[in-house]
Amino acid sequence: MSLYDKLGGKPAIEKVVDELHKRILADGSLKPFFAKTDMAKQRNHQVAFFTQIFEGPKEYKGRAMDKTHTGMSLQQPHFDAILKHLSESMAAAGVSADNTKAALAGVTALKGSILNK
Repeated sequence: MSLYDKLGGKPAIEKVVDELHKRILADGSLKPFFAKTDMAKQRNHQVAFFTQIFEGPKEYKGRAMDKTHTGMSLQQPHFDAILKHLSESMAAAGVSADNTKAALAGVTALKGSILNK
């Protein structure tokens, strides 16, 4: 069974993304990065992106992570904050600790591209 299926498929990922965005926009260190972002469009991209990296259908049509984050000056503390919010969002959505750990590992594998390092 794929991680996507273990998480509960698209409805569960949508729930996680909605909670993640609430947490990001409430975080003063992250909110400025999204000041000019169309959050409805961002939600759709994020759901498709997580679906793909969590072993679900390949629906993500956005840019590569390095291109998306170029020029944003994201640093390790920003990445750590996103992981913390993602972990908390998954817990709030009822995702098990093991599946959360696997999901975070999938995101962490992209850290170099996200931080452009």
